[in-house]
Amino acid sequence: MILTLSCPDQRGIVAKVSAFLFERGCNILDAQQFDDQETGQFFMRVVFDADGADRAALREDFGALAEPLKMKWTLRNRADRYRVLLLASKFDHCLADLVYRWRIGELPMDIAGVVSNHPAETYAHIDLSDLSFHHLPVTKETKFEQEAELWKLIQETRTDIVVLARYMQVLSDGLAAKLQGRCINIHHSFLPGFKGAKPYHQAHARGVKLIGASAHYVTGDLDEGPIIEQDVERISHRDTPEDLVRKGRDIERRVLARALRYRLEDRVLLNGRKTVVFTD
Repeated sequence: MILTLSCPDQRGIVAKVSAFLFERGCNILDAQQFDDQETGQFFMRVVFDADGADRAALREDFGALAEPLKMKWTLRNRADRYRVLLLASKFDHCLADLVYRWRIGELPMDIAGVVSNHPAETYAHIDLSDLSFHHLPVTKETKFEQEAELWKLIQETRTDIVVLARYMQVLSDGLAAKLQGRCINIHHSFLPGFKGAKPYHQAHARGVKLIGASAHYVTGDLDEGPIIEQDVERISHRDTPEDLVRKGRDIERRVLARALRYRLEDRVLLNGRKTVVFTD
C-alpha cells in the first residue's frame, strides 16, 4: 500500500502515522517526509505491507485520524494501476517513447487510449494496434465541441491521468480546472524563454549554451503549472538548429517519462504553485 498525505505541520505527525500502521499489523517498507517551513505544510509518503489487514477498515480508520489533523491524503494498493490517456499531435517522439516504456513494463499503467488531432496514419510507424485510438480534429471554430468530446472520453474511459505528449493544443481554463493535478504536459524550457514557432531555431540564433525541457501540471496559466521534473543539456557553437531539435527530443522524452513514473508511483504532491516530489 502507498499512503500520501499533506497537512499543516505540527509535532507528532510521523509518530501518529507510524503508530497507526503498527497497531494494525502493517510493516513500513519506505517512508519519506518534508516539512516546508515557508508554508508551514507537512508532506509524507509511506509504502507499507498490509498483508492480513482489513483494508476497508484501514481506510476508514485513517480517515478518522486524518480529519482533526486537516490532512489531504490518498491510500492506494500499489498493485492497482492508474489509467492514462495519451494525447499527441504531429510530433510523436514522446508518444512513441511512453508506449515503448509501457510495453516493456517500465511504466506501470493501463493506457486508456491515444487521442490526437491528427489521423491514425500519422503514427503508422508506431505500433498502436492494441490501443484505442481517437481522432479528434480541432479548429478555432470547433475547439469547444472538441474539448467536450475529449472530456466525455476521459469520463467514459475512467481516465485517472492525462498526458500531453507534445499535444500542440492549448486546453481551455475550464478543462484545465477539471483536470487539476491529473494532467501532465511537456515543453521545451530555455534561458531566455523562446515562445512561438521553432523555439530551437530561436535558441540557436541567440547562441544559448543550455537547452532543456520541463514536465509540469497543466493549469489555466499557459506553461505556468507546478513543475514536476526538468533536465538540461549543454550545447555549443558547433550545434546546428537540427542538432538542437534532435537533442531536444531526447530531453523531452526522458523528462516526461520520469515525471509520469513519479506520478504513477504517487511520488508527486501538490504544494500550492509548486510540487513536492519524493524521488526514488
